[in-house]
Amino acid sequence: MATDTAQTSAPRPMRADARRNYERLLAEARTAFTEHGTDASLEDIARRAGVGIGTLYRHFPNRTALMSAVFQGEVDGLLARSRELLASPEPCRALVAWLRAIITHASTYRGLSRALMAAQTDEASALSRCSLPMREAGSTLLARAQQAGAVRADVDIADLMQLTNAISLAAEQSPDDPELADRLLMLTLTGLKAR
Repeated sequence: MATDTAQTSAPRPMRADARRNYERLLAEARTAFTEHGTDASLEDIARRAGVGIGTLYRHFPNRTALMSAVFQGEVDGLLARSRELLASPEPCRALVAWLRAIITHASTYRGLSRALMAAQTDEASALSRCSLPMREAGSTLLARAQQAGAVRADVDIADLMQLTNAISLAAEQSPDDPELADRLLMLTLTGLKAR
């Protein structure tokens, strides 16, 4: 009897046509989010993928779930980068490099920073669940910088991630100033340094 329960509770693999629809939706959403921002029309994404809006919603129950799926590959890349940076002999520079990578990622999609900031207060959202491993990776890099005496002990990763998203949002609002994000990050880091 236990095996019957285990068999019914395991998710079934997608049919080939459903998998193709899923992949087309992700590709079109990635393109639309890059070109038009995260507020791009879901109906347009579905149309460009060659499916109906109902198919989009069967795969992704809401915009946040679609955004989370689109960004998962980039999040995986940022997590891999954080692991590489753990070997850096300069923990503070490693933390800064990782924060810059996050800002670059968030700047790719207009509206992502705003969505990530909102997700911090909604732990049930798909973006929030996606950001948990990012906070854990950032906590490890931050702890190394704090243990090295380069960053104040009272700095918290959640605040630092919100600041990073705010910097991305500010840079998004000032596209004519490509150096703004780096200046704001440096200003933020001045306040983080241990005395």
